[in-house]
Amino acid sequence: MQNEMIERPAARYGRQQLSRRTRRRIAVGLTVLVLVAGVVIAAVAFFRFGAGDVKGELGGYRIVDDETVEVTVSVTRDDPSRRVVCIVRARSYDGNEIGRREVLVAPSTEETVQVRTIVKTSMPAVVGEVYGCGSDVPPYLVGG
Repeated sequence: MQNEMIERPAARYGRQQLSRRTRRRIAVGLTVLVLVAGVVIAAVAFFRFGAGDVKGELGGYRIVDDETVEVTVSVTRDDPSRRVVCIVRARSYDGNEIGRREVLVAPSTEETVQVRTIVKTSMPAVVGEVYGCGSDVPPYLVGG
């Protein structure tokens, strides 16, 4: 009779705790679930952002005046016959974005091309940079 579990009145003593085995199974199940979710998120991020067919690198920038930054982007494409878009931006001393521009990079015969553009700013800038490039060109950039 000692191995027999006696039910305690829940109203008086509260709910009975889960057994050690049940708690361990729940912990293992949650750990596996978190690991699987992490792998799925990493895979989606890699295929969406990691293995891009367009790469944009900062070629240089020049502060023209308190409202203007000239940014040069070096764009490398797997397929140079396709047009791509790059986003360039200007940042202030405190790191805030103070100007942004989308730049259409036209088809070319060269795999790597340099594109120069002007970014208008809302206050004096200290740096111009490439935010990113991609092959998903918005229709308003190509007039259609």
